[in-house]
Amino acid sequence: MDIIVVVIKGIHIIVSILLIITVLLQPGKGDDLGTMFGGTSQSIFGASGAVPFLTKVTRFLAVLFILTSLSLGYFSAKGVRSSVVKDVGVEDLSTTGGKPDAGLPGEKESKPASGEETK
Repeated sequence: MDIIVVVIKGIHIIVSILLIITVLLQPGKGDDLGTMFGGTSQSIFGASGAVPFLTKVTRFLAVLFILTSLSLGYFSAKGVRSSVVKDVGVEDLSTTGGKPDAGLPGEKESKPASGEETK
């Protein structure tokens, strides 16, 4: 099971880096990728430019990123065996007089309701 998680983490890191690179390579609103190198966009990637190719690659990498994220989350949640939330049962409340926080240090002790003194 551990080797699966390691492989998925490796794929996740590679996909993350490739996704960042493909997003950064995509042209802005008025800019083309080819103008950075002194030419036009048609001269580097053909008549249609790089936009359709980069869009397909970005979609594919985004789907891979989502799948690896979900699988890592699944394996992470599967390994949790305890909780930080502690259950307070009915028997716990009956021993503390109905108060879930009775008996905390620094609290004053309550006086008996019937007026009896304790020794």
